Order: sequence, then C-alpha cells, then structure tokens
Amino acid sequence: MEKVAVALSGGVDSSVSALLLKEKGYDVVGITLKLSSISCETDIQVCCSPQDVKDAKRVASFLGIDHYVLDWEELFREKVIGYFLQEYKKGKTPNPCSICNREVKTGLLAKYVVEVLGMDYLATGHYLGKGDFHGYTVIKRGRDRNKDQSYFMALLEKEVIPFLIFPLENLTKEETRRIAKEYGLPVAEKSESFEICFTAGKTPGEYIRENRFFPIQKGEIVLTTGEKVGVHTGLPDYTIGQRRGLGVSWKEPLYVVDKIPSQNRLVVGTKEELLTDRVNVESLNLFVPEDLLQKEKLQVQGRYRQKPVEVSSVERTEGGYSFLFKEPQPKFAPGQVLAVYSGDALLGGGIIR
Repeated sequence: MEKVAVALSGGVDSSVSALLLKEKGYDVVGITLKLSSISCETDIQVCCSPQDVKDAKRVASFLGIDHYVLDWEELFREKVIGYFLQEYKKGKTPNPCSICNREVKTGLLAKYVVEVLGMDYLATGHYLGKGDFHGYTVIKRGRDRNKDQSYFMALLEKEVIPFLIFPLENLTKEETRRIAKEYGLPVAEKSESFEICFTAGKTPGEYIRENRFFPIQKGEIVLTTGEKVGVHTGLPDYTIGQRRGLGVSWKEPLYVVDKIPSQNRLVVGTKEELLTDRVNVESLNLFVPEDLLQKEKLQVQGRYRQKPVEVSSVERTEGGYSFLFKEPQPKFAPGQVLAVYSGDALLGGGIIR
C-alpha cells in the first residue's frame, strides 16, 4: 500500500484531499506545519496558526489517520517573511506565496516526508494537477480556473514534482465544499485564509509599519520627465501598474511606471508610458529542457489571476532571460514571479527584474 502524507492545513481543501486519498485505499497520514504563533480572530484567518493545528487534529481524528505537527515557524520567518521584507525594502513587489511553496510548504515538505519519514508521496489541497509534456512531468492547471493555483508553483524544484499528488485537480471549490458537507467533515464550513497569510489581511505597508520592520518614509511622486506632481505615503504602498489611490490630479489618468528606492521616488506616467514589449527575469527555474522554450507557443503570467500574455520569442540576456510579447503590455512588477506556460502546462518561472 502506497504511503501518502497529506499537508493538512486545517482547511476544507486539504481535509477533503485526505478524505479522497483514504477512500482510494492509500495509507494516509496528516502532516501539519505550525508556521505562526498568532491565534485567529473572529474575522481574520491566519494560515497555519494554532487554531489551524487544532482543526487539523480534529480532521485527522475524524478520518482515523495518524497526525503529526512540525514546528517550522523559525524556518518560515527566515525563508518567507524575511524574503518578503528584504524585497520590499529594495522597492520591489515580492510574491511570498511562491517562495513559501518552494522553500517550505510544498517543495521542502515533499523532500522531508519522502526522505525523512519514508513516505511515497506528499499530497496537498491545491487546485492544480500534474501531466506529461513531451516526456517531462510538469504542473498543469486545475479544472477550476477560478481557483487554479499553478502560478504559485512556478519556482518549485523539478525534482520534487514526481512526489506530489493533487487530489483536487478535477474538482471545483463548490464540489469540494459539497463533499466536505456530505461526509460531515468538522471544517466543512471553515472560511478561506488570505493570500498572504502572515499579514492577516493587512496591506504590505500596514504590516511593515505595524511591526516596525523598517522605516517607511514619504517621498516625491514625479512624472517620467522628473516633474514633481505629488507626495507618496511610502514605496511599499504602491506597485507597478497601479492607478487608484495615487492622490495625484492630472489632465489624464496616471499609473505607477517605476519605483526608485535610492531616491525614495515614485514615478508615474500615462498608459502609453506604462506599456512595454518584454519582461525580463533574473534566472529561470524550468521543469523541461531550455530548448523546448524555442519550439513551443508560450504564454507568461506576471501575477495570480492575470490573463496569460502571448509570447513571440525568448532571448538569453546577461544574467537572465527576456520574453518578448506579441503585443505591448503594461509593465510587470519587479519582484513578482513570472510563470511560463504552454497552454495548460506550467513549464517553470522566474523572478521579474
């Protein structure tokens, strides 16, 4: 009997994943990561908090499976929160969820359960799947496009993909909820956590200010010509492409086109000035050989839920890669993850420069 460790977060998705695997005859155990000491408030859900650990224990008991808790809070603070703060300090817009999936929740955990605990697989409650792409195993988009989470897996090491199982690949969120209710799972009605779990619903700027991680100072808002047109509240409050909340009155709509941390300046411009013909990445984490990029029709995605953008060609650059668009697009935010697709197949990704 194949042994599967389920990353049991205490939520409905991972709980139904464990249920489905047990129904299929796998030898299932639950593994919960304790990543936060913060307890949940009535209207705020903090991922992997003490309450989540309790909920995961309840689910494991209900399903009759063994349950283990790994206290990886210090690792999470170093690899994820530390990265998040470091990148915002540089004026970038990081994607901590993608880093977490590589360094903690999915990638590292898969290695741990296989190499240390002797499991055959790690299962998660993500809405995505796996599949073959020209003989290589890659991540695939899930059936539920409204919940598709493949974007957050672009930085995974390809070596861990064969050890991953995604039981919710062909389910929608509504179907998952229905299964949870039909079986009477104790977390069937539990609400979802926030995308950036450790900020508990706060904006990055609010989170940084509240915890006094580093000083956030006001500065000049300037046009691309250098002309001052306003004052910003702090660079972490803005991202490339942002239009609303700039507090600038101008003859035409203005967008954030650049952030200059060394001068604490926010650069704004017209929609035309926001457009570019390419996006650059520092390096590329690939699930397939690099030469396939030149042979396939590619699309790139610069943030979660963004509509994929058609690519005309890929060029090697000094220190990375450049993806040229078929049509000009609004600039992607430096620090975000660029996910590279060919249809439904996720081929990898990198950090946007």
